[in-house]
Amino acid sequence: MRKNVVAGNWKMNKTLQEGVALATELKEALAGVEVKCGVVVAPPLTHVASVVEAVKGSVIGVSAQNCAEKEKGAYTGEVSAEMIQSTGAGFVILGHSERREYYGETSEIIKNKIQLVLANGLTPIVCFGEVLAQREAEKHFDVVKSQVQEAMFDFSAADFGKMILAYEPVWAIGTGKTASADQAQEIHAFVRGIVAEKYGKQVADDCTILYGGSCNPANAKELFSNPDVDGGLIGGASLKAADFMAIIQAF
Repeated sequence: MRKNVVAGNWKMNKTLQEGVALATELKEALAGVEVKCGVVVAPPLTHVASVVEAVKGSVIGVSAQNCAEKEKGAYTGEVSAEMIQSTGAGFVILGHSERREYYGETSEIIKNKIQLVLANGLTPIVCFGEVLAQREAEKHFDVVKSQVQEAMFDFSAADFGKMILAYEPVWAIGTGKTASADQAQEIHAFVRGIVAEKYGKQVADDCTILYGGSCNPANAKELFSNPDVDGGLIGGASLKAADFMAIIQAF
């Protein structure tokens, strides 16, 4: 069954102490509140174990923002999927546009990471999306299709069903621009269609596809009202508990 999810990607923000304080504030805000979606926070890797501890007993799941492409070994500075799993985290964000742009991550690298994340019982939140030039050239459907197919379509239907997808219109991340509700729905419906072609209607219907482009308290309700938008991968608005709560309560 398809699940609605609101996930907060803190990116490279908050010290350890600030991150634990934010997680604790969010836990307290959610206590006793009816929540109609899954809630996930993705702090920096240095904070993950501490945030897991801080949110114990709540509905909040914890995600890493990335993991290594390798299982283990002499890879100084890298953190493996197994290490992330050992912290008690349950999710890993993979293929974020910033990882693709700044660190040269390819679909092949992302696919390898998905394999390791799944092998360790974690849920991958796999990102994809076009940059402004690609949308202006009306190549956004082709870009999105190739990214989804190359990174995610070599898996069994059972393994694909364990993934959460996240559409990022890269031109709308941190720019203040947001895809319109209609633009978001159009791409989400398109992706669900190509998933149905590959894995069948049931897998596509059950697939959670998040919107990840400057979603905030003002536009969340409109975005989430679309039939194929199942929540959001939230950036800046997840750094304040009140803003993040408003987005969670948009369902």
